[in-house]
Amino acid sequence: REVLDKIAEETEELVAVIDTGEKSSIEDEFGDLLFVMANLSRHLDIDPEAALRRANEKFRRRFRHIERALGPRLGQASLDEMEALWVEAKEHERS
Repeated sequence: REVLDKIAEETEELVAVIDTGEKSSIEDEFGDLLFVMANLSRHLDIDPEAALRRANEKFRRRFRHIERALGPRLGQASLDEMEALWVEAKEHERS
């Protein structure tokens, strides 16, 4: 629970510096958030690199669904249309 609280704290700090637009501070806070996320993975006995690879593969699968559904219209699709297809892909994976 303490690590999750620290994630919330670091997220708030990142949001605060994003509003300043100061690239160096944003990078520092982003790094802090990544560090505490890696710490959470240690507590959960999860390999953070493996988890990120799985998340990337999930993204690719879902985006391929969007690409297949839209075909050549992909560049003209609205975000709402793409989001609906994203949700469809998620539901398809769960079934």
